[in-house]
Parts: sequence; structure tokens; C-alpha cells
Amino acid sequence: MLTREKRWRAALLRLVAPAAGETILDVECGTGSFAILMKQSCADARVIGVDPDPAVLTIASGKAERAGVTIDWRQAMGDELAAIGTGPVDKATLSLVFHQCLMPMKRAIVVAMHRALRPGGTLIVADYGEQRSRMMRLLLRQVQRLDGYANTQANADGVLPSVFAEAGFRKVAEHEAIPTPTGSISLYSARKA
Repeated sequence: MLTREKRWRAALLRLVAPAAGETILDVECGTGSFAILMKQSCADARVIGVDPDPAVLTIASGKAERAGVTIDWRQAMGDELAAIGTGPVDKATLSLVFHQCLMPMKRAIVVAMHRALRPGGTLIVADYGEQRSRMMRLLLRQVQRLDGYANTQANADGVLPSVFAEAGFRKVAEHEAIPTPTGSISLYSARKA
């Protein structure tokens, strides 16, 4: 409720636009809510959910089974995607993770996602981005108290587009900044050359 999850997830799903025959990698998928939503949106897309926590993946697997969808669950950190052998993917998504990471990890995850994508593949991200008003910056302080100032401040300052570009992504775009009671959540896309 505090992040207006239904609103930003619906907007993120429209941006991902899963299509038949595509392979979509959901990095740091947690309990699989967005991976399941993508698979329900397009049964003929292959969805791979990646998370480092085996207990969380067990929960995700149970949720997918109850939803009647098949998802390929893999255990790995977001910066270790090469180790799980997904092959080149068409799209890679990540939701509300970067604001919990220090800059070296943000960069490492983006580099790993870039490597996982096929040429012409698309990165799609939802996370706390640049907080453009005093009110949004004040609201984000709630998240900063929980996730740490060192992790969140770079996001609030608008660093993510430059991190994507530094990793080799082109056509980096912020599509929307959705105001929430905890700050604004931005939706980004970027293309691998």
C-alpha cells in the first residue's frame, strides 16, 4: 500500500509487454509476484525468476503452482547471472532492488544484466529514482531509515540512468515517476546495442 504496488507493477508490466517466444529474466524476483504476473500476461513467454534466497524461491514456486503457471526458478545473486546459464534473454527486469544496494553492487548487477541480454535486448527497471520535489525527498526518508542512507541516496539523486549508460546500455529512458507515500518510483528502460 505504501509503495502503490498495484499501480507501478501494472505500469511496469505494460512497459515489459511480454510477447510469445520471448525469454524474460526477472532478477532478484523475491517471492515471484512480478514473474507470475508476466507469465499470466503471456503464457507463451518463458519467464526465469532469479533470487539468492532458497526459502524465498520455495515460496515463489508455491505461488506459481497455485497460479497455474510454470516459471523457471534459479538461485543466484543479481551480480552472478552468468553462473546460472540462462542463455541470452530478450528482456531483463528488476523491481525495487537498487535502492537497497551500495553503488558497487548497483553497477555489478547492471553489468550482469547487460551480459545476460541478447543484442537488442531490453532492460526494464522500477525503483526509487530521482526525487524531484521537496515532498518526495521527505517521504523517501522513511525508506532511507530502513534501507540505509548510503544505499538510497544515489537513487534519490538520479544516478540510475548514468549507471545503465556506463554498463553499455543505449536509449536509456525514464518513462514515468509514480508518486507514493514513500517517495517516487521511476520506471526505466534501456537497450543493449
